[in-house]
Amino acid sequence: MHQQRGGTRLSPNRYHWRVLLPNRLALLDAACISVAIGAAQLLRFGFQSDDVIVTQRVQPNYWVVSVAIAVLWWLFLTAWNSREIRILGAGTEEYKRVTAASLYLFGGIAILSYAADVDTARGYVGLALPLGLALILIGRWLFRRRLAAGRRQGKFTRRIVILGGPGAVEHLCRGLMSAPEAGYVPVAAVMPGFRMEAPNGQELPVPVLSVSTNLEGILGAIEQGDADAIAISSGSALKPRLIRELGWELQARGISMIMAPALTDVAGPRIHTQPVAGLPMIHVTTPKLEGTKGVAKRTFDILSSGLAMLLLSPLLIAVAIAVKLDSPGPAFFHQDRVGKDGAPFKMHKFRSMVVDAEARLEALRAQSEGNGVLFKLKNDPRITRLGAFIRRFSIDELPQLWNVFVGEMSMVGPRPPLPGEVATYEDYVHRRLMVQPGITGLWQVSGRSDLSWDDSVRLDLYYVENWSMMQDFVILFRTAKAVVGKDGAY
Repeated sequence: MHQQRGGTRLSPNRYHWRVLLPNRLALLDAACISVAIGAAQLLRFGFQSDDVIVTQRVQPNYWVVSVAIAVLWWLFLTAWNSREIRILGAGTEEYKRVTAASLYLFGGIAILSYAADVDTARGYVGLALPLGLALILIGRWLFRRRLAAGRRQGKFTRRIVILGGPGAVEHLCRGLMSAPEAGYVPVAAVMPGFRMEAPNGQELPVPVLSVSTNLEGILGAIEQGDADAIAISSGSALKPRLIRELGWELQARGISMIMAPALTDVAGPRIHTQPVAGLPMIHVTTPKLEGTKGVAKRTFDILSSGLAMLLLSPLLIAVAIAVKLDSPGPAFFHQDRVGKDGAPFKMHKFRSMVVDAEARLEALRAQSEGNGVLFKLKNDPRITRLGAFIRRFSIDELPQLWNVFVGEMSMVGPRPPLPGEVATYEDYVHRRLMVQPGITGLWQVSGRSDLSWDDSVRLDLYYVENWSMMQDFVILFRTAKAVVGKDGAY
């Protein structure tokens, strides 16, 4: 049994997950909210809702309040479209919508309580909001992991045709293929005005089904590729009227149209659309690295590094003693690195190699397994027994908390480069030095030593160009997983 949509036959079995996933997520949200609200009710009032401080203000029945808040919370998550298919599986938009919906709900409750002179227990709200938000976000994260695993196996995906010039088609195809968790599978290309074969012998990742510049040819390619989405990129040479008509036809067929401009490594917060005379003008803002956001980042660095050093002080002392006992030499290793705006500084680490490691470097350089610029050797003979362990779990990097505390580094940022590396930088790579280097960063959670040099630079530049506190929190969260998994650490 198939469903007819504007001439395209769609299999219900292939599309049922679009309903199934949001429904499962709705049940998960309901469970998380129920647990949080129930826990707040019992921890604050027990099974008696009458034991409330007696005042002249209106006292609510908290069992009724709990049910009402739970229902409203679930509805707010729905109203904020936090279960929309296109945001599930990749990016931070899903988490932002969940957080915004929750904060707006409890902000509204606070305003209504004040306006209606209702005495809402602060302890109850203080428990329900953070506990519920944490449970929902953890639930979403676990759901996303399962969804990503399914998409890597070819489930829960959308077949997409890419329309554009050869360069744009190849770039977008390879980008989507490198992020299977996003759920887009490129199946074919449409290159209006070009040859069927790729120019200069270039091999495209997908077959070219059409080079037609008319509506019928494009729609025929979509049907032939059995696609449910089309991405229009640069070099398409299509007239605005044809794109408008294509949008109408795709809407009638239930097929998504995605505009994919040639903006590389630009995150959503920097992109703003402004309609002018019926034209969608896309504004790409300049990254803001200073001002209020800079103060917030520095404040977070001071507080987090200071607290971490205080809590980890027994471990730091124990590791320092263990390093001294394991091999002759000092407990700490100090190395020249380059910081923000090219300023040199001493980066501190627990010593994980023999004392003369630097002197023995040249003899080993020919054996490097790094990315061509950075020296890396998995079985480096200079590493001590204890050093192998603390490097594997990144314990050797804990002294860098002091670098963060004094302002030479940040908790999150680009990898701190050696002076010799900076001397080889191309001009554009110097943009890595516009922010403080970090103990962790996108390079840390994306492969660490296994990354190529180009990938390392691309990730660092992406961070610099699209910095935000939310991204920092996500990276810190992912760092814990990367460290435990020991991915690329040697």
